[in-house]
Amino acid sequence: MKDYRYDKYLHIRTQPQKHLNYPDELQYNPYEPTPYGALEELSRVYSPTNGYLVDYGCGKGRVSFYFHHYYKMKVKGVEMDENIIEIAMDNHNRYGSDDIELICSLAEEYFVSKDDSNFYFFNPFTIHIFRKVIQNILTSIETHPRNVDIIMYYSHQEYIYFLDNSTPFECVQEVPYSILYENNPDERFLIYRFSRK
Repeated sequence: MKDYRYDKYLHIRTQPQKHLNYPDELQYNPYEPTPYGALEELSRVYSPTNGYLVDYGCGKGRVSFYFHHYYKMKVKGVEMDENIIEIAMDNHNRYGSDDIELICSLAEEYFVSKDDSNFYFFNPFTIHIFRKVIQNILTSIETHPRNVDIIMYYSHQEYIYFLDNSTPFECVQEVPYSILYENNPDERFLIYRFSRK
């Protein structure tokens, strides 16, 4: 019910389909939006770094619109599925803001700009793709040094292991989604940060 109310409040439609449509490419996962209740809990305790949010696997745009509305930040949503990005664009037209850009692209082909400082992931793809995306982020940081946050919801253990053991990012915050966390400890946000020295 909360998801429906938030969608209505933001003038968007982000509910999942009754039947999941799996992408043709096996490296990518089907559309599943982050629960608004989880986003509420995150927004109570987390402050993003300055710069854009890049929402990888943005789907219909729920996280993109929520972050823009709540944090008043500029957002880029990256989605590979042409049918789903069309729905996100319809949502964008109803929501109405020039501070949200929706991009139809493979995540690993998205060019990370110097203004991109917050990156959101809700298990949109396999570790193979995730590694490439993180390398693109690190390359951008080398060229344009800045503080960067990686925000992950319901993180694959492979993602966590990779960030902990193969990157300069450090886990700085854990935010459980309290109503589901007790029965499933994966129902949480992990915030990894690269701090410019």
